Amino acid sequence: MTLQQLLYVLTVSDEGTMNKAAEKLYVSQPTLTSAIQSIEKELNIQIFNRTSHGVTVTNQGREFLTYARQLYQQYELLKNRYEDSNIRRNKFRVSCQHYSFATKAFVDTVKKYGTSKYDFAISETKTMHVIEDVGNSLSEIGILYLSNYNRRFMMKQFDEWNLEFHKLTDCDAFVYLYKGHPLAKKKSITYEELLPYPNMTFDQGDNPSMYTAEEILVENEFPRKIQVNDRATMLNLMRGLNGYTLCSGIISRDLNGDDYVVVPYEANVENPNSMMEIGYLTRKYTVLSEIGDTYIQTMKEYFSNK
Repeated sequence: MTLQQLLYVLTVSDEGTMNKAAEKLYVSQPTLTSAIQSIEKELNIQIFNRTSHGVTVTNQGREFLTYARQLYQQYELLKNRYEDSNIRRNKFRVSCQHYSFATKAFVDTVKKYGTSKYDFAISETKTMHVIEDVGNSLSEIGILYLSNYNRRFMMKQFDEWNLEFHKLTDCDAFVYLYKGHPLAKKKSITYEELLPYPNMTFDQGDNPSMYTAEEILVENEFPRKIQVNDRATMLNLMRGLNGYTLCSGIISRDLNGDDYVVVPYEANVENPNSMMEIGYLTRKYTVLSEIGDTYIQTMKEYFSNK
């Protein structure tokens, strides 16, 4: 097995088809297929299932890709460490649920280091994608939350992906809505008061389980629901439809503006509150990079001033 073969396998996994991977790698499709078959034969595993629409990763393949990606990234780190410092570029990538505080900390981190010698990326994405991105070493850090409701399910996912969860802060549930919403000026909002209005949630794609929901109190029944894929759309619908979402209450006004407010959720016996434990994921037995540590410290400072 060679590093070149590992690159081939990782590219096929990222692109989803042999044809697209071959184009990206500038090799013929037979060459690519032969290289992957050689690894599968050498290790006596099947990495991909071939279909007419592309490839899917097998369970064996997913485990292999996790280690292969870590190994290849170590090779790239070693190569970058000793190549010409004038062309060396460090990389830092974060995957997160749709949190403005995570984006604000990312902005501040990029401003500190600049973009002349660093390649930065942030992905606001679905819950399982956050886990998979960190597990596959695509992102150094993943930002998400735990609650009493989702903890067992999420910890099982972390174990399967060989990840470690680090707590950042605890938050009660808040209602997030447009400043012109009929409930916006209340000191607190009850479950019953929310029922006439649409509840905004982030779409979780192929993993629609309530355990992967980004919103707190998902175990409660909200009859009016609208799913969205991005934060900008959610804000527009909150404004246009008097919608709301349930969140941590930690909002960056620098990014979201002053047109939206957070109001405490008022619990009762039938509809209790729930604590959000916000934290970050890393791969087990790894140490944060200097940039990664700066990013986390920036978030901690943000939380301490909330």
